[in-house]
Amino acid sequence: MFDGIFWDNDGVLMETEHLYYQANAEALAQAGVDLTLEEFCRISLRQGESVLDLAVGSGDAGVLRRVRDAIYFRLLGEQVRVFPGVPETLKRLHGRLPMAIVTSCRRDNFMQMHRTSGLLGYFDFILTREDYGSSKPDPEPYQTACARAGLDPARCLAIEDSERGVISAARAGLAVAAIPGSLNQGGDFGAARWMLDGIHELPQLLGLEY
Repeated sequence: MFDGIFWDNDGVLMETEHLYYQANAEALAQAGVDLTLEEFCRISLRQGESVLDLAVGSGDAGVLRRVRDAIYFRLLGEQVRVFPGVPETLKRLHGRLPMAIVTSCRRDNFMQMHRTSGLLGYFDFILTREDYGSSKPDPEPYQTACARAGLDPARCLAIEDSERGVISAARAGLAVAAIPGSLNQGGDFGAARWMLDGIHELPQLLGLEY
């Protein structure tokens, strides 16, 4: 049994990554760049780098980023949804052990997507991109979370969907259960202790079926 669970957000709790691809693709199209889904998965999801760098010499990179951010924020308000099984699983685990969200998402986007999710009450705290210096795959996000919770990383579990998220948590000393979505297929999940087909398998893994 673990002393705490730390959850990634995008791709684990909220179905957002296809929207982030759409926002980046629309922004890059304005700069004459055709962003393929394969490029997005490799550069953004696996490497954790910005696909906007593909628009080399297209002018003001800051303008392009603002265009992308505005599109993404709008899409989060219109189309984002909670993954099936997430509310039921969180309800089953709530109160049995501490839980927090550790995300690379910016706080404004995070709050936009969770306006009607009904999920935030299940968590003791939330760390967004503004709450630490180096993002995933650096271990700092999970180190920060464990320090805030006052928990030993070796006694904690991280739930991740991406290669860089798994690496981040493993480097921080947490055990990791990976739930790769369709956009993360093909990543290296060797650092994960468990590979799950869906969030519904988590209570059984923890011995908390009832």
